[in-house]
Amino acid sequence: MKTKGKVAGITSNMVVVKTFGPVAQNEIATVKLGDERLMAEVIKVVGDNAYIQVFDSTRGLGVGAEVEFEGHMLEATLGPGILSKNYDGLQNDLAEMDSLFIERGSRTAPLDENVLWSFKPLAKSGDKVEAGDWLGEVQEKWIAHKIMVPFAMEGTYTVKSVVGAGDYNINHTVAVLTDAEGVEHPVTMVQRWPVKKAIKAYVSKPRPARILETGVRPIDTFNPIADGGTGFIPGPFGAGKTVLQHAIAKQAEADVIIMIACGERANEVVEIFAEFPRLDDPHTGHKLMERTTIICNTSNMPVASREASVYTGMTIGEYYRAMGLKVLILADSTSRWAQALREMSNRLEELPGQDAFPMDLSAIISNFYARAGLVELRNGATGSVTFLGTVSPAGGNLKEPVTEATQKAARCFYALSQQRADSKRYPAIDPLDSYSKYLEYPEIREYLDGRIEPGWVDLVNKGKTIVQRGKEASEQIDILGDDGVPVEYHDNFWKSELIDFVILQQDAFDAVDANTPLDRQRYMFNLVLDICDRKFDFADFQECTEFYKSLINLMKQLNYSEWESDRFAEYRKKVDELLETKVANA
Repeated sequence: MKTKGKVAGITSNMVVVKTFGPVAQNEIATVKLGDERLMAEVIKVVGDNAYIQVFDSTRGLGVGAEVEFEGHMLEATLGPGILSKNYDGLQNDLAEMDSLFIERGSRTAPLDENVLWSFKPLAKSGDKVEAGDWLGEVQEKWIAHKIMVPFAMEGTYTVKSVVGAGDYNINHTVAVLTDAEGVEHPVTMVQRWPVKKAIKAYVSKPRPARILETGVRPIDTFNPIADGGTGFIPGPFGAGKTVLQHAIAKQAEADVIIMIACGERANEVVEIFAEFPRLDDPHTGHKLMERTTIICNTSNMPVASREASVYTGMTIGEYYRAMGLKVLILADSTSRWAQALREMSNRLEELPGQDAFPMDLSAIISNFYARAGLVELRNGATGSVTFLGTVSPAGGNLKEPVTEATQKAARCFYALSQQRADSKRYPAIDPLDSYSKYLEYPEIREYLDGRIEPGWVDLVNKGKTIVQRGKEASEQIDILGDDGVPVEYHDNFWKSELIDFVILQQDAFDAVDANTPLDRQRYMFNLVLDICDRKFDFADFQECTEFYKSLINLMKQLNYSEWESDRFAEYRKKVDELLETKVANA
């Protein structure tokens, strides 16, 4: 029997409920407001008082209103039909909403129960199975969507029967399992799972051993992220975090993309909704939206919904990972999620930490990031969840609590520079402040040696050294003037500029330059390093400047030229001619 209660106090979206029975932490509750039913979550229990956060506006709610506790946590509905959907943080299908705005208390079904899916059995009678094992599959867009033993089922089960190939809806019983006591358990295509509890339907979680190719040169060449790794993009407003995430979503070699708009401005979310359905997927030839799910909670939605969205997105990602797929989750922005945590903590009058954020902010962020990773399934297949979030520190301050807490949890750090953004050097990733700890992994170094070329990490470090020397030379030139330093300083500066313009800057709107495969990145980077190794004898800094400006212009045209085209060969020839002329005159 469900526990009931009555509202005893209200502070914005936090409601104190006098309970008349046992209540659990994170349990879902329903608050009655006239004909409306408002969903809420228990965030604290003190004696017979339960503090709940309501996922809707509480305007008009009064003391004495009835509350009913559901006996389960906030759950995601998992099954065929998730891809191409636009959800809110509670997994309501936004396309099925009747109003232009999300009305209070409105709920829609996450999955269409009337669609028929062509089921193909993978298991047979007598098989021993556990949670997460594959019983069959249906074709969802171009992905083989696996129907699995529900994650909530513990222990080993025996397959009693599996339906034959045919068309069924998600509620049709496709298999019957028996437990050790002989009790039968019917299984459908759909299951539910608490979003704040990690799905652990795998055998092991090894360290990542390969990189996720994104096509973005400042990431893949200088600081790659691992397949199954974690990273974050901090930067001030207007530095290009959202555009960078969109570019990665379009080009990364992932099977499933999950976009979490966590507290972003409504116009940015609308841009996602409008842009993604029109984009062609370079990997499949289909539309990018066919392998994408968008979870949206804009900044004007209640903070409780904002917090739920990141967990819903991660749960869906873990679900597809259990199918042996590569999943990329992009969250924009986790700062808004942290701000939601701060607001709820303040309403609970908890002891505040730095900048009034919760004391356990670092632990919350670390536990969330830990849910990403590479996993090995019971059948020997592997799946991965790669998580890349953005952080919007106030004033670009990278020492604020959310950035520092995230930096402890994530392995990749892509710092966006306001100076680079103001100079229109996009993506504005600072090559010296950013890093990837995956380059320290022997498995990743071995993979890069085989995938690109032997000693690749050493070449990358060599390029970073050139950039560092160029920065130091630039500072000296700014202080002493062009004529106040030796020509060698100008030479070092322009060599770093060559790497900057050719490798670190990338045009996300150019048909060719937007996506650079690893083979082409290797070619361009080796070409740049070869030029940087050459010794040029300049008479003065003006001659040095003019030479490198001409060279940079030609090298940029190489980036904008098709790899196998005559245009590419033409610009490469011009580069060689310029270098030969300069060497001849030296």
